[in-house]
Amino acid sequence: MLQTVSDWLWWERLWLPVGVSWSDLEDSEGRVYAKASQLYAVVPCALCILLVRYLFERYLATPLADAWGVRDKVRLTAEQNPLLENYFCSQARVPSQADVRFLCKKTSWTERRVQVWFRRRRNQERPGLRKRFCEASWRCVFYFFAFVYGVLALYDKPWFYNLKEVWAGFPKQSMLQSQYWYYLLEMGFYLSLLLSLTFDVKRKDFKEQVIHHTATLTLLSFSWISNYIRIGTLVMAVHDSADILLEGAKVFNYAKWHKTANGMFVVFTALFMMTRLVIFPFWLIHCTWVYPLEEFAPFFGYYFFNVMLLVLQMLHIYWAVLISRMLYKFIFSKLEGDDRSDEDEADSDSPKERNHKLSHRNGSGARGRANGH
Repeated sequence: MLQTVSDWLWWERLWLPVGVSWSDLEDSEGRVYAKASQLYAVVPCALCILLVRYLFERYLATPLADAWGVRDKVRLTAEQNPLLENYFCSQARVPSQADVRFLCKKTSWTERRVQVWFRRRRNQERPGLRKRFCEASWRCVFYFFAFVYGVLALYDKPWFYNLKEVWAGFPKQSMLQSQYWYYLLEMGFYLSLLLSLTFDVKRKDFKEQVIHHTATLTLLSFSWISNYIRIGTLVMAVHDSADILLEGAKVFNYAKWHKTANGMFVVFTALFMMTRLVIFPFWLIHCTWVYPLEEFAPFFGYYFFNVMLLVLQMLHIYWAVLISRMLYKFIFSKLEGDDRSDEDEADSDSPKERNHKLSHRNGSGARGRANGH
């Protein structure tokens, strides 16, 4: 049974073009090819990256936060109430209006007091400003060095300037040491992000982050096994370029260097739109969709790889909408922090909530008068 599954999984027609077998990709005559077994190294690499991140945040980012005066907001602690705590942990963090009234009866508290308790309790679960600063600092530093390494590994390669060279001699393309370490570094990093998602700052696009990291790891793993390494390195470099500025803008925003943060955010927006909405779909996806057909007939791996690229492109469009909203707020109102972040709640109702309640009351009164009451 296991042998049958293994034979099907490694069936050559899934991974390689017609006329090419695994035996053609065995090391010989000075040529070295990527091997699936090398992907096992990604797991210890991810664990090492998590350790490096811990040391970086503790001994570099935290002292930097102290030097720049990054402080957590003073939060009011929710008062002790076993009944509300049980409801918060086992049922819902945000109770409905009907549940609020039910809890008021159970606790003999006013509706206002119950709502304030839940707001304070939710705030206790949210990461502080210093944690956000340290996390953004780490990602900014990693993306910077990964991008620099990627450029150094690519700048003298012909496929960096002529995308048709990506498929020259495919799939019998020898793996370079620079490509091996670039892949290992990037895959280890994205696996570390996936492992730390539950501990990192929660954002509104949490599910999209899971999809993105999973799709990225799947895409990189498949490209490694099928020897799509040249296009894989280009995709990684394009993604890292804009992420440096995004995380850098967050760092300066948390440190209240607002002019610097705003300037970086504007440059980031322009670079994101160019790399993710222009270069990625019209150059790189075009390169993987059109040029391979000049070299070989379509096979499963061809379709699978392009579908995974399209999944990433859909996420790019989603994030482009979020970034556009942030840019709109920046230009026409006031932008504070990351629009994806789960921000602290105040004890008092927000203007939007007060207006909603007021309109609800006015609407009820109008209906009452219309009914003759």
